[in-house]
This record gives sequence, C-alpha cells and structure tokens, in this order.
Amino acid sequence: MKAWEFEHKLTADAVPPELHDDNEADWMTYTEAGRASDKQLFHDWDNKVPGSKAPCDVVIAAIQSMHNRGYDVSEAEKFMEEGLKASEEKDGAAIQVATAKIFHALNEAPKDPASAYWNYNTYRTFTDVEKEADFGAPASYDVFSEDFARKITAGWMGQLIGGCLGTQIEGYTTEQIRRRFGEVYGYLRRPETYNDDITYEIAYLDGFIEKGYDITPADVAYKWLELISDGYSAEKTAIENLRRGLLPPESGTTNNYFYDWIGAQMRTPLHGMLAPGDPKLAARLAADDSIVSHSNNGMLGGIFNALLTSLAFTEDHIRTVVEKAVDMIPHKSEYYAVVKHALDLCKENTSWEPVWAACEERYKEYNWIHAYPNAAAEVIALWFGNMDFKETCHIIAMEGQDADCTAAPVLNTLAIMIGLAPIDDSYIKPIGDRILTTMRRYQNFKIAELCQWTTDAVRNAAKKQSGKSK
Repeated sequence: MKAWEFEHKLTADAVPPELHDDNEADWMTYTEAGRASDKQLFHDWDNKVPGSKAPCDVVIAAIQSMHNRGYDVSEAEKFMEEGLKASEEKDGAAIQVATAKIFHALNEAPKDPASAYWNYNTYRTFTDVEKEADFGAPASYDVFSEDFARKITAGWMGQLIGGCLGTQIEGYTTEQIRRRFGEVYGYLRRPETYNDDITYEIAYLDGFIEKGYDITPADVAYKWLELISDGYSAEKTAIENLRRGLLPPESGTTNNYFYDWIGAQMRTPLHGMLAPGDPKLAARLAADDSIVSHSNNGMLGGIFNALLTSLAFTEDHIRTVVEKAVDMIPHKSEYYAVVKHALDLCKENTSWEPVWAACEERYKEYNWIHAYPNAAAEVIALWFGNMDFKETCHIIAMEGQDADCTAAPVLNTLAIMIGLAPIDDSYIKPIGDRILTTMRRYQNFKIAELCQWTTDAVRNAAKKQSGKSK
C-alpha cells in the first residue's frame, strides 16, 4: 500500500462521532506535552547525576564544549544569565526562549582561530583513523581456550566493580573527594549495578550476537532504538537524531555539542574483549560503535579503551599495554597529545598525585564529562597502579572526574590481565550475581549470563570468520 492510499482510506473510513462538551478536554494533551518540554529543560539546566548527585548544567556545558572544540561562544554566553534566572524561577516560557537563543548562537558560532583545536587533524570514521594509525599485527590468541573464558569473566567483573565504585563519587575533584571521604579504596555505600554506561555495551553485544564481525554502525544504531529509551548529552542527542532518521555518522554530529565527551570512551572495553589481541579489529569495532553518538576525539577515546582491553589479553604488564595503546592513537590528533602528555609525566614522576595535579590544572576548562581529563586519569591510574588492583582503585577513585566511566574500563583492562584471584572479596561479593538496567528486554540478568553471552559470541563470530577465509 502507498502512503497516500493509507491516508486516503483512513480519512474515507472515518465516522464523525457525537461530541459533548467534555471532548474539549482532549486539548489538554497538548498542554501536558508543553509542560513536559518545560520540565525537561528545567532538568537540563539544573541536573544532578543520579549516583553521586554531582551538578551538571547541560546547556551551559554545551557552550563549554563548543569552546573546547575551537569555536567563539561569546554570543551564546550572553544568554546564560537569562537561562539561569528562568531555571531558578521555574519560568517555562523564559527558559524555552533562553535555551533556543543559546543553541542558535552555538549553531552560528564562528571558529576561533586562536584555539589549539584547529592545530590537529580531525577524524570522522575509522577509515580516517586507519590512514594514520599503526596497530601492528594481531597477536596469536585462542578464543576457544579456558583462559579466554576466565579473562572475559574477570574483565566484566572488573568493569562492574569500577562502575559501582565510580558512580558513588563521579563529578567531583580530588580535593572535594578527599575532604569529604578521605582516601577512597572501595565502595562508600552498598554498590548497585544500575548504570547507563553498560547499557550501550549490552545493546552492542546483542547486535554482535546476530551479526558478528559484520556488524555495522547502522546495526548498532537500530539496537539503541530497540533497547535503550533515553540517554544523556551526546547519547541523548544521537537517539533523537536516530528517531528522525539520521544514521551514523550524522547521528553523532548533527546538533551534537558533546561529541568529544566521554560517552564513546566509557562503552568500548567490550570491543577489546570481542577482539582479544587484535588491536586493529578492536579499534574498528569501537569506532563503528562510537560514531553513533560521537566523532573526532570522542571516537578516538572509544578506540583508546578498546585498545587497552584488546592488548590486555596478550601483554604481560599493564605499563606495556598503556604505552602501546597510546602509540596506536593517530599522532596528529589532539587526543594523542592528551594521553601522550599524561604518559610522559608518568615517566618523569614517581607518584601519581603530582602528575594528576598537573593534568587537572591543564584541563580545568573542560567539563568533568569530557574525554580529555578522563583519558589522562586512566593513563595515570593504570601506570601508577602498576598491576595492583586495590591501588589502581584508589588512584582512579581519587582522581574524580567521570569516575565510573574511567574506573570501569581501567579495572576491566587490569582484571583481564591479573584474573579474579588477586581481587579482594570486598570488591566482588557486595555486587552479587545480577545486573539491573533500565533497558528493554535486559532489565534483570545474571553476571554469569553476560560472561557466557560474550564468550559464545566471540567464538561463534570467529568460526564464521574462519569459514569465510577458507
């Protein structure tokens, strides 16, 4: 049936009902929709992160992010006070107008020629990255071995520990954390697995189970729509774009002020687990996932964490993993400048605190959800944690920033290398055996199931790939 035929029949078959005065109440649905829009904007202007209650004004953060991306945002900054006043007074009319003025100004913002952002190359897809990166040859690794299954279990458990640990303190600085809690080595309250970060990995895994290594960015995008109802910052924008029919990479760039943030970086340890010992494959999978919601340095952040995890399967020491992963990032990117700077400082110092203090100061203009300060935090924690799980937890927790999004990939990588045995029960037992999410279809399942799904998916994909090569 043609669209016009459907609509013609719909109209032709309609029967006018007998109307009463109370039918006018139907117009209230439009009023309620408007109030919901106001409520969403109030939330954006005065947002508190669920796990830690750290503040983040998403609209002003968008201005900040565009400044970080090399644009002159002075025009948008003129309307900040107007928006803050409307937010404080809960003035729905005023907040709609102020927000629109800001986003219009951002969309019209000119490049700032003085910004260092424009001194670096930009990257839109994995093809762009592949031209400049040297991933080396894949290492030999047997995904059908018991070692692989054990490492997958350890990796997921490390990630869950990191997510639970970091969720409790994300959004704060080292000074704030130390002043309030002292030195943090473990959970500050009963951990829970509710976390938006892992939902994107589960959605990707669901697609990977179906498609294996042939999975495309569009496949990932549709899995998001199928399984995830909403998102935050870059992911929220991407989901809105996807609903309007924009597929990757456009879904990650159109009206997306946050595509250099941490969202891709937080969800790509999975891709390293899907490509153990094969950094190039891990990078490709991560890039194709990342561009659903991110671009350029945001995509490189996704690649970086996938590299860490992939290398963890075949390397003997975490410092080697860090060095190799850093070197595989395109050297003409700003992201490389960030992780290389952090690594160089690590090599020049004997403890983590002066290194982190220098990085915290260097990236103070960046939001705590931006990829840059968090990438530096990861490098420092892995380097000075030096294969010690408890100390790595301590460092990544004390660095603050987007702590769940850094602790999860860091501890995933480390746990793959060291296994579960050296990890104290105080980290493992409180988590229990179940994962709870806000997803469709995956709201409540066992950790053991997730580990088995991952292991089986890789082995099935490897068999399929092997059959193709014959």
